[in-house]
Amino acid sequence: MIAYVTVGADDIAAAKRFYVTFLPALGYVLKEGPEGLSFALPVAVGQSPVLPDFYVKPTFDGRPASAGNGAMVAFEARSQSQVRDLHAAAIAAGGFDEGQPGFRDAYGPRFYVGYLRDPQGNKIALFSSNPNEPGRDG
Repeated sequence: MIAYVTVGADDIAAAKRFYVTFLPALGYVLKEGPEGLSFALPVAVGQSPVLPDFYVKPTFDGRPASAGNGAMVAFEARSQSQVRDLHAAAIAAGGFDEGQPGFRDAYGPRFYVGYLRDPQGNKIALFSSNPNEPGRDG
């Protein structure tokens, strides 16, 4: 099981503007500290943590942050409309479009996805596979 994912950012304020446009809508709670941003799903008393957590932090070595070539973090939305809404909000908050929301021929008929880059260049996917919504062929 993946426990957490970390992406680097040189401008934490810009990263915050981007990530708070969609992660809270997906249930994540933000904690800020001198080490950066920590997003986690709430845990009921007596329950185990819901993983993974997502962190946005300055680099450990102090050199500029860079996006990994081929690296991407995907977040599941509840619906296709939520994918569209959150994708648009993230772009308005300083993100960059990397692929408009929609179905892709290379993926399953219910996989609805939009791609973004955060202000640092990290690639993010927002997707829904809601079985109660129309698929690519219907």
